[in-house]
Amino acid sequence: MLARRGFVTGAAGALVAAGGVAFAAGETERVVRGTLPPGSPDYVYLPVEVPPGVRELRVSYAYERPAVPPGTQGNALDIGVFDERGTEPGGRGFRGWSGGARSEFFLRADDATPGYVPGPVRAGTWHIVLGPYTVAPEGLAYTVTVRLAYGPPGRARRPVYPPERARGRGRAWYRGDCHLHSVYSDGRRTPAEVAAAARAAGLDFINTSEHNTHAAHRAWEGLWGDDLLILTGEEVTTRNGHLVAVGTDPGTFVDWRYRARDNRFGHCAREIRRAGGLVVPAHPHATCVGCAWKYGFAEADAVEVWNGPYTLDDEVTLADWDGTLALGRWAPAMGGSDAHREPQKVGEPQTVVLADDLTRRAILAGLRAGRSYVAESAAVSLAFSATGGRGARADIGERLPVPPGAPVTVRLDVTGAPGCTAHFVTDQGTLHTAPLPAPGTGTVTWTTTPAYATYVRAEVRHPPASPGLPGALAAFTNPVFLGTS
Repeated sequence: MLARRGFVTGAAGALVAAGGVAFAAGETERVVRGTLPPGSPDYVYLPVEVPPGVRELRVSYAYERPAVPPGTQGNALDIGVFDERGTEPGGRGFRGWSGGARSEFFLRADDATPGYVPGPVRAGTWHIVLGPYTVAPEGLAYTVTVRLAYGPPGRARRPVYPPERARGRGRAWYRGDCHLHSVYSDGRRTPAEVAAAARAAGLDFINTSEHNTHAAHRAWEGLWGDDLLILTGEEVTTRNGHLVAVGTDPGTFVDWRYRARDNRFGHCAREIRRAGGLVVPAHPHATCVGCAWKYGFAEADAVEVWNGPYTLDDEVTLADWDGTLALGRWAPAMGGSDAHREPQKVGEPQTVVLADDLTRRAILAGLRAGRSYVAESAAVSLAFSATGGRGARADIGERLPVPPGAPVTVRLDVTGAPGCTAHFVTDQGTLHTAPLPAPGTGTVTWTTTPAYATYVRAEVRHPPASPGLPGALAAFTNPVFLGTS
C-alpha cells in the first residue's frame, strides 16, 4: 500500500511514489500493485527505470471500483506518462495522457497510442503519472503493468502540422467550433470523422482541443483544405475547472497540474498567449466533478458561454457573463459543441466571427475583439448593429461613441430561426422583445439612448419548454457598447 509516508516531494506540487519499477537485464514485464487512500495527491508519479536498447514501452492498468453509498464518489483513476526528461512544470518530459479513456497505451519512435507523443524510448527514469480523480472511502486499489520490447529504435516521423491559412473569402463572417474531441482524448470520432462532420455542419474552421495533450496536433495531415482551417490547441483540464487554449502554436503543451490554491493559473495563461493562443474558460457552470470554473475571469480572452445543446447551466453562465458587461471589463462570449461522439453534433453551437481572412491570426483577432455571435447551427444567421446621428455606426463588439441623450437605433436581422423571438438585452435587462415572422426571417429595430442602455446585445430564443423559464437560445451576439466611455 502506498500510504502517505510512502511518498516523497515531487514536481508540480504532486508526489512521487517510493520504490518504483526497475528491470533486470533482458526483463520485459513488471507488475506494480498499490492502494491510494482518500486524500491522495492529485498526481502520483511511479518511477520506471528504462534500460538501454528499448524499442517500445507499453503500459496497461486496472483498478477496483467498489460499490459506494448514494451520494459518495467512487473510484476514478487517470493515467499518463513523462519520459526521462522529467516531470517538472512546463511538461518538457511530457509524452502523453489519456485520462480515464483508455486502459493501456504504447510509445515508440514511429508511433504511439492516440493521446501520446511518438518518439524514441530513451534510457533513464520515466514516470507513469496516476491521477486519482475521485477515491472511494476504502481507497483505490490499482495494478499497473509495464512491458518493454527491445530492438532497433526505428525512425521517428517528423510531425506535419496544419497550415495557418485557408483560401477564405477575404473579410467575411466565418463559422467555427473551437471545442472538439476525438480519439486523441476521450472522444470516439477519428480526426477524419471530425473534419467530415465539421464540413457537414457548414464550418470554416475548427480548433483541436483534446484533454491535457497536444498529441493530436500532428493528426490532421490531409484533412485540412481551402474550405477548412484547422487550429491547434488543448482543453486544459484541471481539478478546479477547464479552459480551452485556442489556436496555440502547433506542438505546444499546456500544463494542467494545479488547482486554484496553487496560484499558477496566471502563469498558464501567459504561456498560452506566448504561444499565440487565446485563453477561454470552458463551461464555467458545468456540474461534473472538477468542471466548474474557479479561477476568475481576469485572465480570460473570451468565455465559452454556450457549451453543447443549450441547458440550464448555459443559462446561468450567460447571466454571469452578462453581469460583467456593465463594468466594461468584459471577455467576449463564444460557443463550442464539446462534441465527443454520436449523436453529439459538431457545430452545435458554433461561433461566427468577422475576420479579415480565413487565417489563424485573423480568426483569433476577431474572437479576441468580440466581433462574433453564437448560433445553434449554420442555418441561423444574424446581423446586428447600432446607428446614431451623422451616420455613426457600430457593429458587434464595437462602441458607438455618441452623447448620453442621443437617440440610437438598434437593428437585428435574423434568418433561419422559425418560431423564435428576438430580445434586446441591456445592463438593465431585457428591454425589448418581438416575435419573428413564422419562417424565422425578419428584422427587429429598437430606439434607445446611451443614458438608458450602457450596452445592447441581441438574443434569439425558442419558445419556453417549461412555464416560467426562458426558452433555449437559437443565437446570441456579443454587445454593442453605447456612449463615449
